[in-house]
Amino acid sequence: MAARINQSIQNTLWLLNPLHNPSKLVKPTFHFRSNPFFSSPSSSSSSSSYRSKRALFCTCTSASSDKNLQDGGEPFVLTTPLYYVNAPPHMGSAYSTIAADAIARFQRLLGKKVVFITGTDEHGEKIATAAAAQGSDPSEHCDVISQAYKTLWKDLDISYDKFIRTTDPKHEAIVKEFYSRVLANGDIYRADYEGLYCVNCEEYKDEKELLDNNCCPMHLKPCVLRKEDNYFFALSKYQKLLEETLTQNPNFVQPSFRLNEVQSWIKSGLRDFSISRASVDWGIPVPNDNKQTIYVWFDALLGYVSALSEVAEQPNLQSAVSSGWPASLHLIGKDILRFHAVYWPAMLMSAGLSLPKMVFGHGFLTKDGMKMGKSLGNTLEPNDLVHKFGPDAVRYFFLKEVEFGSDGDYSEDRFIKIVNSHLANTIGNLLNRTLGLLKKNCQSTLVVDSTIAAEGNAFQDTVQKLVEKARVHYEKLSPSSACEAILEIGNAGNSYMDERAPWSLFKKGGAASEAAAKDLVIILEALRIIAIALSPVTPRLCWRIYAQLGFSKDQFDTATWSETKWGGLKGGQVMAQPKPVFARIENQVEEEDGGEATKKVVKNKDRLPQAQGVADA
Repeated sequence: MAARINQSIQNTLWLLNPLHNPSKLVKPTFHFRSNPFFSSPSSSSSSSSYRSKRALFCTCTSASSDKNLQDGGEPFVLTTPLYYVNAPPHMGSAYSTIAADAIARFQRLLGKKVVFITGTDEHGEKIATAAAAQGSDPSEHCDVISQAYKTLWKDLDISYDKFIRTTDPKHEAIVKEFYSRVLANGDIYRADYEGLYCVNCEEYKDEKELLDNNCCPMHLKPCVLRKEDNYFFALSKYQKLLEETLTQNPNFVQPSFRLNEVQSWIKSGLRDFSISRASVDWGIPVPNDNKQTIYVWFDALLGYVSALSEVAEQPNLQSAVSSGWPASLHLIGKDILRFHAVYWPAMLMSAGLSLPKMVFGHGFLTKDGMKMGKSLGNTLEPNDLVHKFGPDAVRYFFLKEVEFGSDGDYSEDRFIKIVNSHLANTIGNLLNRTLGLLKKNCQSTLVVDSTIAAEGNAFQDTVQKLVEKARVHYEKLSPSSACEAILEIGNAGNSYMDERAPWSLFKKGGAASEAAAKDLVIILEALRIIAIALSPVTPRLCWRIYAQLGFSKDQFDTATWSETKWGGLKGGQVMAQPKPVFARIENQVEEEDGGEATKKVVKNKDRLPQAQGVADA
């Protein structure tokens, strides 16, 4: 009944507004030889209507705010891009999602309620073309590729809370309601358009940005001349308000150099853009005009909102928004920054919805210093990487070695060197040799509490300063620097072990032996802190460390950042038997029969099936 009433109201609004009847719309014809995002003939308005509508909408979500306060504050809503299913997942998609997962896990450690959203963008001409090339229909194609993303995310230990598919009926309902809101606000109109269209980009192009023969600079394929009768969104109407928003909230777009890009785009003049396609069947039909489908970006961006809808409820904008909107962070690649930092905020303003709190555009990945591409034969397949080296190694390398926000490079030699040095040696070997000494001299049992063992010891202060440094870097969305601070704890632990030489002290007996036993407790406490602090980056490895320190899986899963405070280990606590927590990746140079030296990579023993077995032990 509620759904029918809601639909009746929407239909009434549609009929009352002459703009809503496509047959009665006046259609200006535009022939563009330049940028298709043109100024609307009727784009004059002020931003006051948005401000009042926004305030009105906020009153509708007050009940949600009360609930969030009862639950301990507003949820931290984090999104990855919704990945396009024209092809299986690539390393760029995996990188975005690994980074988002680390942020989500850190926020959970802080005790926040996290809603981590990811998913797949499944409409558009490119999807239909890809499906036809595989001999399947678009729906079957989307099912296969979407499942490939879910499988990879499982293999990479991605702890998402919501996975939205834009072919989901609840998503379609919310897109149509959103479209109707924007239309009711007078921001959608109809016009003819003629221009050069890139099928792969799914957008019209400015001739100035094309290469010879009208080739798209991104896909290196010729654009086609198209003339269509489309609906347009009055983006230009929101230019001044967008400028004000970015001036008043400079943290809205990060890193700061990305903000400069966005401000430059806006100042150069915003032009209206087409939000429907007459020639694309595989998409959501435009309300009251089933001859057109909604443009893929106007559709897909709403996935961040529709993902918040609960399964059991009738999908509508208000219920979705009350479940966690606005998003705390949109994490995206820099190539889709314009859509998220210009088009999306203007769309939300038109519909009277709050803007996300931050849009963060990260860089691209290269391989051996070169841009990756199938034509170059140097693609980096995430499935191959994770099954060859294990999820912890993949997650650690890309989060530690790529400065978040900038471009980063992968080479297998460097990958193996970093992972072996940091995870197998600095952290893994420190744990293994400390537990070995504890087993040999203390029957694997801690002699005193770690607080007592570290009384008057400067090492404790060093660890606490470094873990606080890591927390600050996590909060600043700098996982690379956070990893570096945590690695410094491991380096400090190794230096302390070498300086104190407990193996020698144990041989002396008496007070020296007692001091050595305390030294082992101190080092193991530092490793316990590492296990919590590094868990957003390498969750499986950190669980294995925690297990060897005598803790249960439940204790690890419920640990919070507050437990990085010194004092977690207690006297009498029995440690597990020493066992390597991270196997070295062997990269050997062997002589072949012909005398030519070739590299042979021996797979990390910590691959998925075995790694899971160790973790479950």
